[in-house]
Amino acid sequence: MDLIANLSLGFGVAFTAQNLLYAFIGCMLGTLIGVLPGVGPVATIAMLLPATYALPPVAALIMLAGIYYGAQYGGSTTAILVNLPGESSSVVTIIDGYQMARKGRAGPALAAAGLGSFFAGCVGTLILAAFAAPLTEVAFKFGPAEYFSLMVLGLIGAVVLASGSLLKAVGMIILGLLLGLVGTDVNSGVARYSFDIPELTDGIGFIVVAMGVFGYGEIIANLSVKEEHRQVFTGQVTHLYPSKEDFKRMVPAVLRGTALGSALGILPGGGALLSAFAAYTIEKKTKLKPGEVPFGQGNIRGVAAPESANNAGSQTSFIPLLTLGIPPNAVMALMVGAMTIHNIQPGPQVMTSNPELFWGLIASMWIGNLMLVVLNLPMIGLWIKLLTVPYRWLFPSIVLFCAIGVYSTNNNVWDIWMVAIFGVIGYIFIKLGVEPAPLLLGFILGPMMEENLRRALLLSRGAWSVFVTRPLSAGLLAAAVLLLVIVLMPAVKSKRQEAFVED
Repeated sequence: MDLIANLSLGFGVAFTAQNLLYAFIGCMLGTLIGVLPGVGPVATIAMLLPATYALPPVAALIMLAGIYYGAQYGGSTTAILVNLPGESSSVVTIIDGYQMARKGRAGPALAAAGLGSFFAGCVGTLILAAFAAPLTEVAFKFGPAEYFSLMVLGLIGAVVLASGSLLKAVGMIILGLLLGLVGTDVNSGVARYSFDIPELTDGIGFIVVAMGVFGYGEIIANLSVKEEHRQVFTGQVTHLYPSKEDFKRMVPAVLRGTALGSALGILPGGGALLSAFAAYTIEKKTKLKPGEVPFGQGNIRGVAAPESANNAGSQTSFIPLLTLGIPPNAVMALMVGAMTIHNIQPGPQVMTSNPELFWGLIASMWIGNLMLVVLNLPMIGLWIKLLTVPYRWLFPSIVLFCAIGVYSTNNNVWDIWMVAIFGVIGYIFIKLGVEPAPLLLGFILGPMMEENLRRALLLSRGAWSVFVTRPLSAGLLAAAVLLLVIVLMPAVKSKRQEAFVED
């Protein structure tokens, strides 16, 4: 009964004219940046963070959440029509989606992606609503030692689940932790790693790092690709809806993808990308039925399963953020930044101190998912037109918008220079094949880890044993060690590398 009462409160908040408008803006922007190759949700949310200063907290978070799950929808459109991933989690959708488009079946592919995403998004939100309250009760049992151990587990999870080299992911985490240490020591008031630069005594701004590494880094990388390498879909999208046979094959794939995405979204470092890869791997291992198209040649299951998984994963990744205050991926790290801007401390107290925000955000996800189906299926023609806009016209406006946004946060030219420096660093990361998302997690969790470590040691009078004598803390550290041991085993290590390879 509590759940029904809470959801009715949430829908009451979400159904106000202002919040409906911002949910629509978020979904529209998310779809737009999902459709445009190279501009992902991390970059867009980083660019829009300064703009949320002027908005009420509920409206700001509803809009940013809409951008995140809207990008999962939009990314599939580009993947299917243009053979380019509009968003990183749509990389897998390309394999079968583009082959379907080439065979004149772009309509069923887009419909499968849209309907699968809608179902998975609704289920993911239901899981979020059902599990949020019990997990929040558990979170109140957490002390400084437990929070520190949980963050250690989170960082190890981010390393394990990051695509690419384990060593590079560890390097990114450590770099993020080190960048988080720049600034003034809270206890002693002494400036650390500021190199006598007055602007660095307050630390490096979160928006500066996120916008530089993800926003400007992506822009520089896209400018380095020759324009003639972009393929533009010029065919007509006919027969929008899948056939009865398509539905028969789609439904089990959507259910499997939704279940897998919902589970993986909760894991630290998980979310949409890992869910999509895992769902596609499982579908490939499921036996083909007589007359079914092989995978890689336009199998509708290869579109429906990853798209369902990435949407379910994007919804359930809000669970650790809203209940424990721990961001499981880069987008959730940005949501922590948005909450901090509005003086909201992410964690278990959000549900009790600000129930309108908590349940309003959850209810808005259902509304957003419905808006996205209405937005995506009838407007396919518009998105195809949008893909023909030359990138040389798009990037100057993005750069200008970023610079204005960064300057407006502190009215400081130094921040613009810092974004430019981090943009070059972001481009270097892309060239080296390094996944920058763990850096953002390390940067967000670093100061929180340090604070909880010091607090735990202060309460235990300097006894490090506090981390293993408290059962909950010891359990979390044991889980972190076990995760590390498992992933370093040769058989698991090779399987992990295979999982992130498309064929």
